[in-house]
Amino acid sequence: MNKKAKRTMGHKTAKNRKIFGQWLFFFVGALFLLLIVRFGYIGIMKKAHGVSLNNRIDILYTQKSVIQAKRGTIYDSQNNKIADNTSTYKIYAVLDKKQKTTSGKPLYVTNKTKTAKVLSKYLGLSEKEVTKILSPSSKIYQVEFGNAGAGISIETKRNIENKKLTGINFVESPAREYANGSFASQLIGIAKPTTNAKTGQTKLIGQLGLESIFNKELTGTNGVKKSKEDTSGYQIDGTKKSAKNGDDIYTTLNNKLQTLLEGKMDATASTSKATSLNAVLMNAKTGAIVAATQRPSYNTDDKTMWRNTLIEDAYEPGSTMKVFTMSAAIDSGNFNPNAYYQSGTYSLGGGQITDWNSSGWGSITYREGFERSSNVAMAHLEQTMGAKTWKKYLNRFGFMKKVNVLGMTNEAKGSAPFSGALEQANTAYGQGITVNAMQMLQGFSAVANNGKMLKPYFVKKIVDPNTNKVVQKSTKKVVGTPIKSSTAKSVLKYMQDVIYGDKGTGSVYQIDGYRVAGKTGTAQIGTASGYETGSTAYVYSFVGMAPAKNPKYIMYITLTKPKNTSSSAETFIASVFNPVMKQALDTDKAKREKSTQGRVKVPSVKGQNVATAQAKISSLGLQYVVIGNGNKVQAQSVSSSLVLNNSRIFLMTGGDTTTVPDMNGWSKKDVVSFAKLANLKIETSGSGYLTSQSIQANTAVNTGQTLTVKFEKK
Repeated sequence: MNKKAKRTMGHKTAKNRKIFGQWLFFFVGALFLLLIVRFGYIGIMKKAHGVSLNNRIDILYTQKSVIQAKRGTIYDSQNNKIADNTSTYKIYAVLDKKQKTTSGKPLYVTNKTKTAKVLSKYLGLSEKEVTKILSPSSKIYQVEFGNAGAGISIETKRNIENKKLTGINFVESPAREYANGSFASQLIGIAKPTTNAKTGQTKLIGQLGLESIFNKELTGTNGVKKSKEDTSGYQIDGTKKSAKNGDDIYTTLNNKLQTLLEGKMDATASTSKATSLNAVLMNAKTGAIVAATQRPSYNTDDKTMWRNTLIEDAYEPGSTMKVFTMSAAIDSGNFNPNAYYQSGTYSLGGGQITDWNSSGWGSITYREGFERSSNVAMAHLEQTMGAKTWKKYLNRFGFMKKVNVLGMTNEAKGSAPFSGALEQANTAYGQGITVNAMQMLQGFSAVANNGKMLKPYFVKKIVDPNTNKVVQKSTKKVVGTPIKSSTAKSVLKYMQDVIYGDKGTGSVYQIDGYRVAGKTGTAQIGTASGYETGSTAYVYSFVGMAPAKNPKYIMYITLTKPKNTSSSAETFIASVFNPVMKQALDTDKAKREKSTQGRVKVPSVKGQNVATAQAKISSLGLQYVVIGNGNKVQAQSVSSSLVLNNSRIFLMTGGDTTTVPDMNGWSKKDVVSFAKLANLKIETSGSGYLTSQSIQANTAVNTGQTLTVKFEKK
């Protein structure tokens, strides 16, 4: 039996193993040392690879949520909301039968017949169409309903939810609500929800008008809410950066007048079948636009109408320009209303100027020429003034320059080649010069406002709702004095001839109860190849100012190419002007009457016999106090002013004796009025009504004597 040889290890091998073990020991020791140093550094410095571990932990256990800023509201002049925030909803249906609650209740559509019947009622789809959408050919998680299922109001959402349909859900989107519908839509504009492709966040973006021009201000700045949680998910801390809501915009638009104007414009646009129709009503004393609109109005399906034609369109104004020609001629001393000229035609600069009645009316005065809206009359006036003077007045009235109305952009400033004698004369009756509606209104304001020209505005103020601070505002602004006050009054007089004269062209614009100053206009429509042709290829216009002697309002209307010829263009324009201007004047009159209720105008009785003066004051329901013992009234405390019924009127009669009356219960104002007329010094204390006087009633006093009185509140 052979024994197996015993395995032995040589000296050299043992030595190598010992060396390897030593190196392994040192390597492992160094590795542990490195790890101890590394962990020690991380533990002390709280950093790894240049990254703050505290920050990473914060991120890991911190939840962020965006606090949405509220978009600013747009208001009318009575602080009614024109544009405000709301929400719309998109509906979808879950079809996946795996979707159930933890208790096993279905979260998918279980009754397609009932669901189709309900949704067809609210989405404008037939039951068959809804059923088809709910029955796709392949298995999918959910379905939507296209445009019919988008933009759903909160009321419709609630109605659908009340039907308790399973599997029907909604996604909320921010939206803008315009309570009054087509309410100065080109001025106010529109904001639409837009989704950011990167963040997935949806917010409102202005597309037109104030919504677009002031989109940044209206949008505001979102806030952030951070909440920290421990490893178990419990909130342990939190911070919050509040949202900064968007600015609010307050306009000068009058709700009632704007609504009335919109209705009248709708009716007139429909009956006249005009290509376009513009109307603006402005306060002649401040420049505030109280109503303005255009037709065609804003239309979401036609982006060519996403423009404000009141400022963006330049057009030849026609005979309403004659208001400025008359103003310039009168102001420069080149107008004689009683001078005669030959109407009909006028040869000038190699061409011919023709009246709308080409045969003319024979030899007539310039005053009659304005009344009849004679082009020839205006051309003669331009020649008499001279082109240099006429151009100077065009510049004074602000033509060929931007008005820069706050809240209106893309302004067309207009032009006037003014290259030759004929072209220069053409501008005097509104051809060969282009303008925009705001330029015309601004110029008209000088005539209505005693020569002082006012800048139109419709944004009253922009307010930061977070601080209630007014960040921007517009007020009455005089931008020039192109004509003298006397000139303005004369032009208003001649404009009344247009409305009330036997030969005037504007009798249709008369308003019951008020006198109107106005001017009609008809202009050819220029193109690159000349003027358009056709029986109605004109821009018809009218400017009216009322009340005529001292206008409170200016209304300017243009109507372009009416296709309906059964009525005159003037009739169509009057159907807008007359009711809107009358409503504005009636409203203003009612305010004045309300402010004077319980008040009476004090007549002047100076120089009258005391007994007569006393009787006249008493007959008006006023009290009188006679100072002195003279026979006639030498002075009175109030004259030609409105005062409350039963007010005291002090009558100074002179004479040699003045006595102090019993002033118990008098107001401080009455006591001071008496002391002033009686020439007494007065010392007062307290406030309210008189309870004591240092000089007894019916005591004679001397000039300069001191009267001490005390007042107490009742």
